[in-house]
Amino acid sequence: MKSWPVQEAKARFSELLTACEREGPQLVTKRGADAAVLIPVEEWRRLSAARPSLKSLLLAKEARCDDLLISPRGEARHRAAPEF
Repeated sequence: MKSWPVQEAKARFSELLTACEREGPQLVTKRGADAAVLIPVEEWRRLSAARPSLKSLLLAKEARCDDLLISPRGEARHRAAPEF
């Protein structure tokens, strides 16, 4: 992935866009630190479609991971309240 300083990316945006379309993701840096990545629209659509929405996650009947340790209702242990 080629790195573009933000000044160069702004001045040569058409070249940056062409490089993205031909070579894939392009990294834009700001003051030497990674700031953003320009990716082809096809890759953005693929990544966006693969990620479920928060609503669908919350309404799903199955858990997204197997390591959740949730006690069934009524089986949770209760702690005694501290006395003051």
